[in-house]
Amino acid sequence: MLRILLTTLLLSLCSANLAAAELQPFHASYTADWSQLPFTGKAERSLKNNGDDTWRLSFEASMIVAGLKETSTLRLAGEQIQPLKYRYQRTGLGKAKKNSQDFNWQTYLITGVEKKQPFEMPLLVGVLDKSSYQLALQLDVAAGQQAMSYSVVDGNELDTYDFRVLGEEIVTTSVGKLRTIKVERVRDPSQSQRKTTLWFAADWNFLLVQLNQVEKDGKDYTIMLEQGSVNGKPITAMPE
Repeated sequence: MLRILLTTLLLSLCSANLAAAELQPFHASYTADWSQLPFTGKAERSLKNNGDDTWRLSFEASMIVAGLKETSTLRLAGEQIQPLKYRYQRTGLGKAKKNSQDFNWQTYLITGVEKKQPFEMPLLVGVLDKSSYQLALQLDVAAGQQAMSYSVVDGNELDTYDFRVLGEEIVTTSVGKLRTIKVERVRDPSQSQRKTTLWFAADWNFLLVQLNQVEKDGKDYTIMLEQGSVNGKPITAMPE
């Protein structure tokens, strides 16, 4: 469940347009509520420059009975996000899980481990991992796109993640009211009853403010911004 957050086979279907928004370091902390658990957890998400041409995107979430850590090392190739390494680890709430993916852009090959089994698959231009696609989505929303599609390595397979913009909405957070762009994941209702909605801060480089996931059984999971900063500047509320 925690893996949600934090969710096209060719470049033409998946290009993070960086002309309208640059990669800027950020750090955000969130409250995490899960309807089937009687307590609130914490989550943190950050993007840091590694001091070279690469970036590290991290997400960590913890509750009393569960924990998750997800990281993606990536770089920019022109206007395209290229994942380099992806790591995922989950503990608690059922079986622990750990997997990895490495992206070799010289040989165009992905190697990794899924369910303790090694695998390899071709690396196509435009492919992203389950963390870096979230950054591509953030940038594409900033660029004003209304419909987005991404080719994502999910386990040892490629999957297509589709999104559409629903419009603007004011969201009340711990730092005050923020102007956001509301986005939803587009799924085939005959294949999945899940509903995923995301809100991005329009005045703060489109940082993720809120995410809500509703499962087919009606149970839901929500993360909400508690505090954060973009490029070292603390996030504050919109003017009254």
